[in-house]
Amino acid sequence: MKEYNFAQQPFKLFGLPKYYENGLLERIPQYLKDEVPNVWELGQRCPGARLCFRTDSKELYFKIILKSNRPDIGMSIFSAQSGNVYIGNRQTARYAGLITPENYNTLICEGTFTNDPGMNDITVFLPRNEPIDDIIIGLDDDANIEAPTPYKYQKPIVYYGSSITEGGCCSKPANGYNAFISRWLDVDYYNLGFSGAAKGELCMADYINTIEKSIFVYDYDHNAPTIEHLAATHEPFFKRIREHSPSLPIVMMTRPNFDYGDAPERREIIKRTYENAVKNGDKNVYFVGGELFFGEDDRFACTNDCCHPNDLGMYRMAKVVAPIIEKILKSL
Repeated sequence: MKEYNFAQQPFKLFGLPKYYENGLLERIPQYLKDEVPNVWELGQRCPGARLCFRTDSKELYFKIILKSNRPDIGMSIFSAQSGNVYIGNRQTARYAGLITPENYNTLICEGTFTNDPGMNDITVFLPRNEPIDDIIIGLDDDANIEAPTPYKYQKPIVYYGSSITEGGCCSKPANGYNAFISRWLDVDYYNLGFSGAAKGELCMADYINTIEKSIFVYDYDHNAPTIEHLAATHEPFFKRIREHSPSLPIVMMTRPNFDYGDAPERREIIKRTYENAVKNGDKNVYFVGGELFFGEDDRFACTNDCCHPNDLGMYRMAKVVAPIIEKILKSL
């Protein structure tokens, strides 16, 4: 078996906005460290990042070396510290399994898988919770390797928001609602979800404005510490994005656990931003109320902690959001 480094050609890394400018496995660049230190720290990990390539190697081996390995009270080691391997066309790919550490005492995640016959696309969703030091790929000595099949929609969607956006607390990184949408629609995306940290800071809007994107989705509702904070930041954040990108489709969403806390009041604040935009003639804004996400049947089965969606909750969120995203993409 021959080993390769993830940074070699023709391997391709998706989901890290500035990777092909700075070569770093991060979502947030160094210059934001002092302005939003909590966001910057979480931005050193890689939820939403995907390593992709095509190969006919019969055996596939992956080793992901983490920089840390810390338990998460709401997610297992499979959910938070492991990678996910998919084989085949993105929209119909076979889930092959985990690249996982044996326990919390090691920084090494490993997994060996059997490929399907012929040349196949391989998609590896990187671990959600930990910064990554390196990625090694092992393939048969005589294997052919090619660049991955391009996404149908190559210009990425940018999602900005809370731990829910980031993927908490489903069972694996590939089951985040935005990851479902990416696979179903074959669209690239950036996951700028930051657990408890993203609070609608304008410097983050300015950073997002530097990222090429097809659609912007934001739902930092949960991270706003108070209703007053949400009211003071939500519309200014929208306006900062809109001033830079007058025709960019922007989707505003509210928290999915609508049955708890002050979610209805927060929904009205976000809806007001949307309604004001429409009154001002904006034809590229969309509003999705969180009360829709979990449906009517067994809606209370969609979270573990009355806050973060589990796999069922993420799936139902994706089922609501995907048709909106698809309609926008087809209109671009």
